[in-house]
Amino acid sequence: MAKVYLMTGTNRGEVEKLMQEAARMIGEQVGEILRMSKVWYTEPWGFKQGNIFLNQALEVRTELTPEQVLDEVQKIELELGRNRTEEAEIKRENGERYASRTMDIDIILYEDMVVESDRLKIPHPLMQEREFVLGPMCELVADMVHPVYGVTLAGLREKLAEKTEEAAGER
Repeated sequence: MAKVYLMTGTNRGEVEKLMQEAARMIGEQVGEILRMSKVWYTEPWGFKQGNIFLNQALEVRTELTPEQVLDEVQKIELELGRNRTEEAEIKRENGERYASRTMDIDIILYEDMVVESDRLKIPHPLMQEREFVLGPMCELVADMVHPVYGVTLAGLREKLAEKTEEAAGER
């Protein structure tokens, strides 16, 4: 059995219901949910248009490999209405890298594994840049050490806060 840390997020549709349904489906298809952060309400990251996101970190005990977890969470996203073709069209039209979505489930960490393939990168390559990931993750495992950077998640969050303050001061 392994522990995998997932981040769910949505800003389209019946968002509260989608978050509950995602957690239920993860529990059924990925593994036992051990702990969940509170639901965080955050501005869209990486694009301007869109509603507030709901985000939540989940600690899950699983028998699945990282690739099997990816397969299952992508099935869940699809079942909850995610349409990647539509998202791609919206991104093209808006000239932005991201778009609103009904459900996004990212693998943030899988034990202390480092996975680098065409389909999957663990730890999530942008987690250290996203407060909406680090905040909920720190609720669960603030003292966990990032397997690449060798810094705790709390330490990464502090660095991000400092970087954000510096950027705000430069404006």
